[in-house]
Amino acid sequence: MRHPRDADLPLTADRASEVPLGEQLVRQIRDLVARGVLHPGDPLPSSRALAARLGISRGTVTATWDVLTGEGYLVADRGATRITPSLSPVPAPSSSRSTTTPPAPVPGAPAVVAAPEKGARVIDLRPGAGPVTALDTPAWRGAWRDAAGATARGLGAGTSLQAHLSDHLRLNRGIVRAPEEILVTAGVRDGLQLVLRVLGVARRRILRVAVENPGYPALRRVVEAAGHLALPVAVDHHGLDPAVLPAGCWGGDGRWDVAVPPDVLVVTPGHQYPLGGTMPVSRRLELLAWAREHGAVVVEDDYDSELRHTGQPLPALGALDAAGDTVVTLGSFAKVLGGSAALGHLVAPAPLLPALLETRAALGSPVSLVAQDALARFMASGEFQRHTARMRRSFRRRRSLVATALADLPGAAVVPMAGGAHAVVEVRDEDRVLGEAQERGVLVSGLRGYWTARPGEAGPGGGAASSPSAEGLVLGLTVSDEELTRGTAVLRAILRRAAGS
Repeated sequence: MRHPRDADLPLTADRASEVPLGEQLVRQIRDLVARGVLHPGDPLPSSRALAARLGISRGTVTATWDVLTGEGYLVADRGATRITPSLSPVPAPSSSRSTTTPPAPVPGAPAVVAAPEKGARVIDLRPGAGPVTALDTPAWRGAWRDAAGATARGLGAGTSLQAHLSDHLRLNRGIVRAPEEILVTAGVRDGLQLVLRVLGVARRRILRVAVENPGYPALRRVVEAAGHLALPVAVDHHGLDPAVLPAGCWGGDGRWDVAVPPDVLVVTPGHQYPLGGTMPVSRRLELLAWAREHGAVVVEDDYDSELRHTGQPLPALGALDAAGDTVVTLGSFAKVLGGSAALGHLVAPAPLLPALLETRAALGSPVSLVAQDALARFMASGEFQRHTARMRRSFRRRRSLVATALADLPGAAVVPMAGGAHAVVEVRDEDRVLGEAQERGVLVSGLRGYWTARPGEAGPGGGAASSPSAEGLVLGLTVSDEELTRGTAVLRAILRRAAGS
C-alpha cells in the first residue's frame, strides 16, 4: 500500500551537530528503512517540501537523494523518489516482538461560562464549540457514499482501516505495528475505558491513575466513572515531571516517601493539554524508566499530533518504548475530522494486547463498519493528508491572529504553542475577564476549570513550585477568522481596561 507523498516522516536537521546536514538525512533514511518505518516502494517527500519543512536548502535534500540512490535505497519513479521496490521488506513486528527506536528530539470539558441572554449575538470561542475546518468536500462525501454502498453489497474497503493506521503511525509517529495489533476506537475516552477495564481485571483492585494537573477533565472523569482513583499530578511547562511522582521509597532529605506509586500514568507528552508544553526526550526516557521500575503503564494521549504546525514533527512516546512493554498510545481524529467523526486508535504494549483484543471482541466495536471503511478510503486517496495540511495552515494562521491581537498587554500573555486547535492566554483576574467578556457576548473558557488540585493544595505534586499560572483564558481556534478577530478585539479591550484600572 502506498502512503501520500507529503507524509510527515520523522526527519530532523540538527545544525549544532558536527555531522553535515546531508549526512544526517542519509543516516536517518537508512535507519527508517532498517527499522521498517519506510517500506519498499514508499514515496519520499518532494525535495522542495522537505527542504522547506526542515529549513535547509533544496540542494542539500537533492544531494541526499543522490547519495541514497547510488547506494540502492532510492529510485526515481515518474517524478517521485521512492524507496527501491526490490529492497527486501522488513517483516512487520508481532505482538511479542519489540522494535528499538533510538532517542530523538521531541517537542473535557472546561469550566463553562453561561451564555448571554437569549437573542444576544454570541461569539463562542470555547474550545470545541466551533466547527472544524470545513470537511464538506467531494472526497469526504464520496468516501462515505462508496463505503455505504460497499457495505450494502456486503463488500468492504480494499484495505482495512487498521492497515492505513499502521502506515499512518509508522510514517507520522514513528510507531511500527502490524495492522492486526492496532485497535480501532471511538476516540481517546473509549480507548482509556478499555485499558482501565483490562488493567482493573488483571490487577483485581481499584487502580491508582495519575492524571495531569491541570489537564483534560474528561479523562479524569473516565477514570472516576470506571471506579478507579484519579491522582492529580502537577505539570510544569514541559509536562508531567517524574520527579514529583510518589515512589514508595526513601525520598532523601530525611524523609520517607510512603505514598503508593500509581498503577497508570495518563499523559499528553506531545502537546500538554491545556498548557501546550512538549515533554523533552530526557524527561520522556526518565518517565519510561520510572514506569518500568514501578510496574506502571503509561497511557499516552496523542490527541492532536497531526496539528503540529511549527518545528520538527515529533515521534510519539510509544516510539521510544523500545521493549514494547510500557506505553499505550491513544489517538483520535476528532481534532482533524470533527467531533462527529468518533474515530480513534489504540496501540498497546505486547503484554496487554491479547486481553485488549479479547475484551474488544466481547464488547463489540463502537465504531460502525461504514465509518471505518469511509476513513480507510479517505486515507487511501491521499485526501486525509491534504485535509490535515489545510487544517495546519488554518490553525497556524488563527494562532498568529490571537497572538497579534493580544500582544503587548500588561498582565496578559499568550502562551507559546507549537500546534493544536486552542490557545491559552494568561491573565491576572480570570473571573473578571470571563464575566466582562460574557456581558459583551464573547464566551471563553477559564483555565481554572482544568485544575483538580490547585497550586499549593493537596494532591501528589499539586503544590509544585514550578507549576504554571492557574489564571487564564482558553480559546478554541475552530471558529471562523472573522469571529476570532471580533472576539479577540473584545478581549483586548477588556484586558487593556483591566490593566489601566
